[in-house]
Amino acid sequence: MNLTGNTILITGGGSGIGRALAEQLHQRGNQVIIAGRRSALLDTVTAANPGMNSLVLDTADPASIANAVARLTQDFPALNVLVNNAGIMRPENLRKPDTADAEAIVATNLLGPIRLTAALMPHLLKQPAAAILNVSSGLAFVPLAYTPTYCATKAAIHSYTQSLRYQLKDTAIQVIEIVPPWVATELMGPAPTDPRAMPLDSFISETMQLLATGAEEICVERVLPLRRAPASGSEAAFFKTFNDALSQRH
Repeated sequence: MNLTGNTILITGGGSGIGRALAEQLHQRGNQVIIAGRRSALLDTVTAANPGMNSLVLDTADPASIANAVARLTQDFPALNVLVNNAGIMRPENLRKPDTADAEAIVATNLLGPIRLTAALMPHLLKQPAAAILNVSSGLAFVPLAYTPTYCATKAAIHSYTQSLRYQLKDTAIQVIEIVPPWVATELMGPAPTDPRAMPLDSFISETMQLLATGAEEICVERVLPLRRAPASGSEAAFFKTFNDALSQRH
């Protein structure tokens, strides 16, 4: 992916990984549009980054996606990069008969990227060079049992991204997967101070370096144990060790 000269839509761009990516790409001379549900948060980011644009978008709402895509394609005809980053992560007790959190997570983390990608596909196919970046997680490969549906949606995003890349292989659209480890963001509340969480600035710096190589799967060093676990032959043992260690946080 060329890291400059693009027009880029980043969902979940008001905080965390989305904001950090938006600011890095903005600094490299791209036209960046951040999208999210909270207008005040978006305004804070655009005020800190003159020239950056924002758009209120709820990726869990098909009508919101349709309205946003109509506006985007009219106001930003050169839009050629979509970053599906918006996501929610909630703990779940699977012993309780309540699926409200699970349904919300699926709507935002899985249906959102699928719907937004489909809605923008005709526009992206017209561009001379385009890219779709899907943010999955190291938890797509070794789930954190405390957040089961989040992990399941990220595993689905990994699978969906592989199929999307194959189906678009003869087009000008590059399909990239970003696979974060545990990063110190406010995804589940205040940013963690646990040293096992990768600092956000370090994650973004390494991610930008890997994006510049043209790689289709972006895995920083800290996520490799998770990414490689299924192929290691010891996934079950790794899963238990991983979850036993992290269960101490909860």
